[in-house]
Amino acid sequence: MNNNDLQKSWLNLDSKVCVLTGAAGGIGSAIAGALVRQNAHVVLLDRDEQKCRELAAELAQNSEADVSVLHCDIADPVSVQHAAEQVQALHGRCDVLINNASVLQAGALETLSLEHWNQVLSVNLTGYLLCAQAFGRLMLARQSGSIVHIASIAAHYPQTFSGAYSAAKAGVAMLSRQIAAEWGPRGIRSNAICPGLIRTPLSAAFYADPKVEQQRKAMTANQRIGEPQDIADAVLFLASPRAGYVNAAELTVDGGLESMLMALIPRPGFESPMASHQA
Repeated sequence: MNNNDLQKSWLNLDSKVCVLTGAAGGIGSAIAGALVRQNAHVVLLDRDEQKCRELAAELAQNSEADVSVLHCDIADPVSVQHAAEQVQALHGRCDVLINNASVLQAGALETLSLEHWNQVLSVNLTGYLLCAQAFGRLMLARQSGSIVHIASIAAHYPQTFSGAYSAAKAGVAMLSRQIAAEWGPRGIRSNAICPGLIRTPLSAAFYADPKVEQQRKAMTANQRIGEPQDIADAVLFLASPRAGYVNAAELTVDGGLESMLMALIPRPGFESPMASHQA
């Protein structure tokens, strides 16, 4: 048995029905690929149905995995309910829901319009609830299921001039815990992942300047920018039966960024020997 087969056996996601929102994005695509490599039945949900179909075709080139594509606007309760009904018709159940869809819009609180605020919350928080309700009902009917919510380290620290983003992600973290508390006794696990600096198509502009990229790397203990696969690997664990006693948890995947505050404060006489050597 090779290492890939061992991983599949260990995670036990083979044939699990896994619904993924925001599948067309950078992190979503990585999660989809990771699930396919586990032989899961993957359902890709996104407003960009064409991009999802392109992703599904790409995944099919390297495997015989069962991948379905459904158009879904998670901010629209009718669209979400229709998607849940289609999953029920296709597979008869939902074992895993990954709440991953997200939007980010710049905006200062001083001038932030209510429309802007509601647009961000409708996807980044309300949409997570709608999906948890629609697909959670399928799980509750079977007394079994796992929900993984993609939050952000912005849930812990204000991400300034990003409109409602931090408030929404903080809401996701609490929503995850509340679902765990209410549905845990009925066989449902709910956990959140808080990514840090991750290189995706949406953040690519941040790394166009090598100096900016180096500054960002220096803010992490790992001294590197995270990749979508780093988040996908964490999703696999939390989604799998191997995390069977992990519930209401928040897993921060940020390369140690949150632990670097004191290291970034100038302290003469306490510099890293490595920094002195490099200088």
